[in-house]
Amino acid sequence: MSSKKFSIKERLKSCKHAFNGLRLMLKEEHNFRIHLFAAVVAIFCSWFFKISYYEWLIVLLLIGWVLCLEIVNSCVEQIMNFISTEKSSSIKKIKDLAAAAVLISAITALVIGLLIFVPKFYEWI
Repeated sequence: MSSKKFSIKERLKSCKHAFNGLRLMLKEEHNFRIHLFAAVVAIFCSWFFKISYYEWLIVLLLIGWVLCLEIVNSCVEQIMNFISTEKSSSIKKIKDLAAAAVLISAITALVIGLLIFVPKFYEWI
């Protein structure tokens, strides 16, 4: 256990690193930008259809879940690329598994989004 005292300055530094990570995701990861666009669409639809408090909780939780898994997937890919630049079936399997986690989360978010928004769309028309 560290004996360092709590420091607001050190916490702000760690936030700086986290925001740099977000900047890198936006700049370098195409799929993150796609998920972010989908998040903006979901937030707009949530506002437009005036969804309930609990529906908002679900939508925001799913957005955070998909974006976080995309970041973790990118981390796994970066680590695997650092470990070896050569083709490896083991590294491919690790990368594929991490990508599958993002895919499942995105499909789940899509299905739940459809369950929330399709009935509201039909009411609207």
